[in-house]
This record gives sequence, C-alpha cells and structure tokens, in this order.
Amino acid sequence: RSIWVTGVQTCALPIYEFRRAYENTYRFYKDKVPGEFKDETIKQLVVDQLVDNRTWLIAAKNMGLTVADDELREVIMQISDFQKNGTFDPEVYQRLLSANHLTPSIFEAMEAKELLSNKARMIIRDAVALTPAELAEAQAFTLRQTESDPAKAAAAKDRAIQDVLFQKQQRALTAYTESLKTTVPIKINRELL
Repeated sequence: RSIWVTGVQTCALPIYEFRRAYENTYRFYKDKVPGEFKDETIKQLVVDQLVDNRTWLIAAKNMGLTVADDELREVIMQISDFQKNGTFDPEVYQRLLSANHLTPSIFEAMEAKELLSNKARMIIRDAVALTPAELAEAQAFTLRQTESDPAKAAAAKDRAIQDVLFQKQQRALTAYTESLKTTVPIKINRELL
C-alpha cells in the first residue's frame, strides 16, 4: 500500500518508507530537541519531507540525471558508520543494516534516490549567482561593520557574500520545489498514516 500517488507519473511511496522516516524523525527530535512534539506535527513534517524528496526525484529524472553504480558504491564506502579503522568494512555494513531491518538492496536503493535528488538540487543551487546589486549590498553590510584588521575585514566580506548567496540559493530551491509541486498532483492517503 502507498501513502500517495502523483498524477501521470505514478510515484507511490510504500508505507514502510513512511514508517522508517517517521521513526528516524521521531528519534531525532526525542534525542536532540528538548520538549514534547505532537504526533501529528511529526507526521506532517515527515510527509512534507517525503513529498519534497519525491518531487526532486521526478525533477532529477526529467533532467536526465542518473547515479552510476561506482558513484553509489563510493558514497556508501565513505559513510563513517560503515568503516573500521578508517576503511569500509563489509561486515560492519551488513551488521548495521541488519540491526536497522534493512537489506543492502533496500539501503542502496534509498541512497541512490538520495544522491539523485541531491544532484537535481545542486544543479538548481549552482545556477544561482549574485547580481551586482546583491554583491554591492553584501559589501555595504561589511563596511558598516568596521574592522580594523584587514584580514578580518576580508574574511567578513567573504562571509557576507557567502551568506547572501546561500540565502538566495535557499530561496531558489524553495521556489523550484514549490513550482514542481504545482505540476505534479499529489494525493496523500492520510488514513494510512
């Protein structure tokens, strides 16, 4: 059974994928964030994240992006949880996957999807550049922060430019995500949550 189906391009999300994401998110908030969280709030957060991820997967496929087996293998081998003494250890890999009720094929499929959607995000993010006016605004901001040390002043200027660029990239990613969602009808079967 699936949580949602998207229009013409069927992209069903298996319920086990929602449950796994829900459990991970619940654990994260329970361990890292003080306070109580309503079950409905966490469910909505998870649904929003999963919808965004599926939307970016559709975008990646429309862009013609793929993930090569070697690329996937390299990323997995770099995950520190799967390493022993700084190198990938297949036994640790199998043991951790088993402890999390995952098979290598399920985990690798999840990682491939993540890589694919991140590639699409990077294409949009990297296409963003600051206009001369935005550069001037960032530089004017650093001038207002008087810094007597030239090295610190240069670092502050670079940091201000990077901050303005990052904010613009985040707005572009959000806008692109929202525009994608308008082109792909999404139905959420909340009764399955």
